[in-house]
Amino acid sequence: MQYSEQKPRADGAIQVGPIHTLTYRLYGSADVWERNNSVVYLHGGPGAGSAPYFHRFFDPAFFNVIVHEQRGAPEAKPWGIIEDNSPDELIEDCEALRRHLGIEKWHVFGGSWGSTLALLYAEKYPTRVCSLTLRGVFLMRDEEIE
Repeated sequence: MQYSEQKPRADGAIQVGPIHTLTYRLYGSADVWERNNSVVYLHGGPGAGSAPYFHRFFDPAFFNVIVHEQRGAPEAKPWGIIEDNSPDELIEDCEALRRHLGIEKWHVFGGSWGSTLALLYAEKYPTRVCSLTLRGVFLMRDEEIE
C-alpha cells in the first residue's frame, strides 16, 4: 500500500564530517511530530539516493517520516565522493540526524544497502530504535557483491 503524495513539511541539511552535508525532508503533520512517532528511511545504494515516493510507504497521520540522503548520494554534498564515506560514518550520520531533529527514539526502515545500515545502526544504538523494518536485505557478503 502506498499513501498519497505529500509535499515535505520541512527540509534541511546538516554538516557531517569535514566535507559532507546531508539533506533531509520531513513528512507528516505538526500534530504527529509532537507525538514523536518517527520513522527514518535509509535508502539503498550506496550512493543511489532517495526517491520522491519513499515517504508514501508510511501513514502520515501516524508517522513523522524522515527521508535523508546519505553521504555521496545525489542530493548530498559533495555528490559521488567516497572519501570519509564508510558504513561507520553513515551510521554516525544517522545518529547526528536523530540528535539534530530532537528525536529520542525512532523506527528504522532500510531497503537494500539501507537494510545493512539499519542493522548496523540498531546494533550500535539499540536504545534509540523502536523497531526495524528491512526489505531487500543486503549483508555485504561476497556473493551479494558479485
